[in-house]
Amino acid sequence: MSDSPPRPTIGLLGQGRLGRTLARLLPERGHPVRIWRRGLPFPEVDVAWILVSDAGVAEVARALPVGPVVLHASGALGLDVLAPHLRAGSLHPLQSFPGPEVAIPPTQGVPAAIAGHPEARAVALQLARDLGFRPVDVPGDRRLYHAAAVMAGNFATALLDAASELLSAAGVPPEDAPAVLAPLALASIRQAAERGCAPALTGPFARGDAATVRGHLDAIEGAAPGLADLYRALGDRALSLLVERGMSSSDRAALRAAMAPGLTPDTAPMAPQAPLLPPDPPS
Repeated sequence: MSDSPPRPTIGLLGQGRLGRTLARLLPERGHPVRIWRRGLPFPEVDVAWILVSDAGVAEVARALPVGPVVLHASGALGLDVLAPHLRAGSLHPLQSFPGPEVAIPPTQGVPAAIAGHPEARAVALQLARDLGFRPVDVPGDRRLYHAAAVMAGNFATALLDAASELLSAAGVPPEDAPAVLAPLALASIRQAAERGCAPALTGPFARGDAATVRGHLDAIEGAAPGLADLYRALGDRALSLLVERGMSSSDRAALRAAMAPGLTPDTAPMAPQAPLLPPDPPS
């Protein structure tokens, strides 16, 4: 027989995609689970994990009897929404869950943000480890944390869509474009995660190739003008990374000039030319 203490009973308050997935995963990891649905009395549990939409978290917390440790799974909300509960915390996996009817994604090593009262934080930490997540302390502004998650997750999809639009304008069938570009995007993200963003940056910005950048913008403004400002904004961010790498001020100035709106072929930066050889001496 095991001498380890019994796992706490977890009340899952909400049966969305994450709630239904946890209802499958937690019993497999040794946690007794009680399910709550609206209109039913709250079950007696050690930990109440509120899994409803953000708009409903405060309402459920107010209705929940004081006693158990209370967690929410929102990325954007702080702990004030869990009043009047003092042993309050949060556990938010940085993972999309399609629902167990579709698939249960691997959880091993997936980051999960935790915060809260020391007792609630300890519970969140143990739950994260039991589920295979990699706990990450996020004690600051949850709005910034969630904005970062949206930029990395949701906006990455939007960026792939924008790149796919350009590839389609170059003649690749629109239905094929995301699959063509995705391996490049995934490789870049992998390099950034392993080496850091600045060291991982490659391409014409990293080379200081202002003429190529100007050529890109000329083509974008002709084929998909709505994407030109997006290219410029991302180019500015790339330049800020290259400052960390020690790019020369002249290369930075040339790239900024290349991205300026309203350039014509006569005013665009020229590609670097090979130095002219001196004339042969007279024989």
